[in-house]
Amino acid sequence: MNQTILFTPVGGTDPISSTNIHDGSMLHICRVYQPQKVILYMSKEMLDNQEKDNRYRYCLDRLAQMQNRKVEYEVIERRELTKVHEFDYFYQDFRDIISRVYQTMDETDTLLLNISSGTPAMKSGLAVLQTIGEFPAKLIQVATPEKRINEHVHKDYDVVTLWELNEDNAENYENRCKEVQCPTLANIKKEEIIKKHVLAYNYSAAFDIAETLPDEMTTEYKDLLKLAYARVLLDFKSVDKMIEKTKIQCLPVRSSSQRKYFEYALNMELRLKKEEYVDFVRSITPLIVDLFEIILKKQCKIDINDYCNKKREDGKERRWWSKRKLEGTRAEEVFKEYYAEKNKEFLGGDIYSIHLKILLDGLSEDAHLKELIANVRSVEENIRNLAAHEIVSVTEETIVALTGFSSEKIMAMIKELFNYTGISIRKEYWNSYDEMNTEILKKMSVNE
Repeated sequence: MNQTILFTPVGGTDPISSTNIHDGSMLHICRVYQPQKVILYMSKEMLDNQEKDNRYRYCLDRLAQMQNRKVEYEVIERRELTKVHEFDYFYQDFRDIISRVYQTMDETDTLLLNISSGTPAMKSGLAVLQTIGEFPAKLIQVATPEKRINEHVHKDYDVVTLWELNEDNAENYENRCKEVQCPTLANIKKEEIIKKHVLAYNYSAAFDIAETLPDEMTTEYKDLLKLAYARVLLDFKSVDKMIEKTKIQCLPVRSSSQRKYFEYALNMELRLKKEEYVDFVRSITPLIVDLFEIILKKQCKIDINDYCNKKREDGKERRWWSKRKLEGTRAEEVFKEYYAEKNKEFLGGDIYSIHLKILLDGLSEDAHLKELIANVRSVEENIRNLAAHEIVSVTEETIVALTGFSSEKIMAMIKELFNYTGISIRKEYWNSYDEMNTEILKKMSVNE
């Protein structure tokens, strides 16, 4: 029906203030929004005023005539209502009335609620009703011309004269209406859940909930949630796009050739914090292979790409040792010495962490590094197959029993390996997810 309906308590400065000669809130909303129907809620005092001089209907009719339109009126009489300060009464009464009004509306209609007229209890009742969110409506607040509290003067009220003198009848009147964005309790609760998901690093769930909220509630932070979600997926293309959009840089390591290793390690630590031990264990091997390779190049000046063959299979690069390229090199000597002690021969094949460990042991003179490499490699060897090939519960106790190290110690050793890679990482970089969360929560608080 495309109707605009105004529900309005009638207050002390309605319809025209006799102290400032401007519209009261009820009349001003009608002037600005031009509703087709006005539902007037009147206490005993307001009914007495209406019966005395027809002031409310008179001004509404004159306004409709001025705007060349017709208005339907409904008066809700509460003649017995003298205790206008009782919030509980108005909340329940307004709820019943608005429920009835909604039964006559369709999805094309708009309901306006005047929260500037009436007693404080009436205004609060309407605001709380909207906050609960049962009945979608626009809350309209009207500022006074002086931007301060109106005085209520009823003695010698001359509605006809006041209408003629009303300054808001001028064509260039000031629109003093403001639509108050009042989030519903359901939406407030959703934002609290979003905060909990953010603090638990569950950005997927946080973003999904944000998608169900009105855009005006999430403008400040939804793109940051999208950034965080892409970050935890290691989707750097999307991360870069959201950094460009939000102008918020949350990745401490920004070189594309280095950040993937650091962000992967941060991702591992998130899994540890969430006690996702199976995923934590499974993520160890890919990272330590890369770290061993980088450390070998940085500390021992050995680039294994010089000693292997390459080809792409299914869109991925596969590398394997080339005996021809190894021939006569220091790397070949290390392999021969290692396998000779075990009465074996180095057969080449795909590149594994054990091969890189052998080279680091044979070429590095850093005893602490070699001990660190040995410990991390031992962890990988002892627990990798368990998580990868068996359906089994992996707990902190399982990890300690199989490796001799706690999960935190394993993560600490992996962090220490980065000190040998040449990648510039400050201690505080490891807190970058928490710093990103702080930024998200700060943006969420803008709406509060």
